[in-house]
This record gives sequence, structure tokens and C-alpha cells, in this order.
Amino acid sequence: MEIFPAERLTTGYSWTECPRWHDGAFYFSDMYNRRVVKVAENGTAEVFLDLSQREPLDGQDVVLIGTGFLPDGRMLVNSMHERVVLVYDGADVSLYADLRGLATGPINDMVVDANGRAYVTQLGFELWQGEAPKESYIMIVEPDGTARDFVEAGPMMGANGIALSADGRTLVTAEAFANRIAAVDLDADGGVTGRRLFAEVAELPDGMCLDAEGAVWVAQPTGAGAIRILDGGEVVAKVTVPAEEAGNSVACVLGGPDRSSLYLCCGFEVFDADKSRREGQGSIWRADVPVGAGEARP
Repeated sequence: MEIFPAERLTTGYSWTECPRWHDGAFYFSDMYNRRVVKVAENGTAEVFLDLSQREPLDGQDVVLIGTGFLPDGRMLVNSMHERVVLVYDGADVSLYADLRGLATGPINDMVVDANGRAYVTQLGFELWQGEAPKESYIMIVEPDGTARDFVEAGPMMGANGIALSADGRTLVTAEAFANRIAAVDLDADGGVTGRRLFAEVAELPDGMCLDAEGAVWVAQPTGAGAIRILDGGEVVAKVTVPAEEAGNSVACVLGGPDRSSLYLCCGFEVFDADKSRREGQGSIWRADVPVGAGEARP
């Protein structure tokens, strides 16, 4: 197995999540600081979107997590506990999709296809309140903002990270509480033609991305990095981070000028938001890998 040590790019955040590479730039959610951060190649960071003053719905905390970009360049961002998708046009933020009638737990990651259809994952239960895991559906948000359960793909045991192949024909997601990666085969219109097991993993799978060869890079919170898995389950490479400096590795994306650098989101405290904000130990790590990205949309 090939090993690629990562180097720390930037630090000082709460819990970093859901990295994206879009239009030559790297983005990630600084989850408990309620903002999205944009990072240059040299590690210089700037706040791209700040929702620290947002008035929350239903008294829920504003926690920003999954992001994606629509074909017109607007950013979508999930507010985890509010269970809504927001849209940002570079100046204003507005409600894009209300998932409170669908989501059975906090909403999580997302990927947006070339037509502007967003696939949104959910835990399916109240993890922060100690509920037991249960199955739930991925949700689809159409380009007009209407939303529905992705029933055709079947229920998932805690759908977590999610990615789409370059041709838009394969959707993969980490079933975090079943230690497996599921693949959903799609037709040209997004209809399901089948669901199959992509891989079983030894440790909890979290955020993920696909490369140009159809392999999955998946972060493992207890694994001090991310592993590269071929369809069928063979682990062929790993990007490593020092656990004592990085903590938990929770999400990854391929980026950089040739899309062959793996960026990793890492952090130490996910269940205590105040502590996570106060200590600011969230960080971003990066390693060069041999195979570049194959995702249609980051």
C-alpha cells in the first residue's frame, strides 16, 4: 500500500468539514464558527461566507456543513440542525430548500450534479442527543428548490460523505454506521438503475471524494488520515496525518491546479461546540497523490 504523508496547510478553526475545490479555489466549512472559508494555494485564508449573526429557525443552532456549487456559480450550504439548504450569490443569503419535513435527523453533506440537482445526506437520528442509529434516505433538491426523499436509492445507515462520478452515472456515499460504502448507479436523467456495495471498511467512513479512476478517497476519523479504495474494497493507498497534531480526519477532496492534491479536514472536538470554537484546533492538511480528481462537480 502506498503511503503519502500530509503537511498542515492552515489551522485555527473550530471543526473543519466538507471541503470543496471550485473554480480554482479551495473551500471548507468552519462548522461551529458558522462560516465558509476560502483558502489560497499558499495557505492564505479568508472568510467567504459568515453566518455568525444568522437568526436560527425553530431555535436550532446554526451549524454550517455540506456545500456545493450550482451551475451558475452560486453556493449551496447546509445548515445542519435547522435542516435547511441556503443559497449564497456572493452578496445575499436566502432559503433554497426546507428539509424539515423530510429529514429525520441533522442534515450533513451534499454533492451537486452538472444539472444543478443536489443530493443531501442526513444522519437519520439525533446523534448529539444520544439517539441510536437508524436508517434514513438521501434527499434530492431539484434545481427549482423542491425536495424529496431519494427513495429509489433505498435507505442508508447514516449516509455521510457523498460524491459523484465524472460522468454523473455513479453516486457513492459512506454509510457511517454500517462501516461500508454504497454505490448507486444512475441513468442519464438521474434515475436509479441499481444499488450495490462498493466496499466494506474496517473503521467508520466519513467524508469522501472520487478520483479519475473511479477509486474512492475516504477519511476515517479514527484512522489518522484517508484511504484510497478500489471498487470491490481493496485499499491501495493512504494519506496520513499525525494524530497528535491533527486529531480526527473527517473529510477530504482532491484539489490544486491539476486536482491531484488531497486536502483533509481535521479536528479535535465535534460534540462540544463552545470548546471547539474556543480552542480552535481545526486544521487543513494536504498531500500530493498520483491520480487526480474524477468528480463532475466538487
